[in-house]
Amino acid sequence: MKREKVKIFIEVCHPLAKPPAYANPTDSGADIFMVEDVEWEPRETKIVRTGIKVAVPEGWELQIRPRSGLSLKTPLRLANSPGTIDAGYRNEVGVIVQNTSSKPFKMNEGERIAQFVISKAPMIEWELVDAIAEYKGDRGGGFGSTGK
Repeated sequence: MKREKVKIFIEVCHPLAKPPAYANPTDSGADIFMVEDVEWEPRETKIVRTGIKVAVPEGWELQIRPRSGLSLKTPLRLANSPGTIDAGYRNEVGVIVQNTSSKPFKMNEGERIAQFVISKAPMIEWELVDAIAEYKGDRGGGFGSTGK
């Protein structure tokens, strides 16, 4: 089955930048690469530069998500996962990354830091009502009520 394709215009704005790339044709996420060496102090959060700018079509968003290997093998975590690149954003894409360790951690230019996943982003149409309880589907219970 052929997957739907969405055209994203991309500008390389750093001499060491690489366009995002799928490791395999069936992957949902395209890897995003770093354009400079970054060293985090313990528990420090930094924006990692990618050296690219994108133009996402209206009605879509690019999500910045963690790479599972990076999350498993390093103390680095994406601080606002998933991050969103809105259709109107035109500046350089940065990835907000935190070192959760009590030791410094370093990654080098050219390494894969995160991945892009494209997602439809319809506009929410809000409708004000007097009492939401009148609408079907209330399962009852609050936060944590379906598990231990």
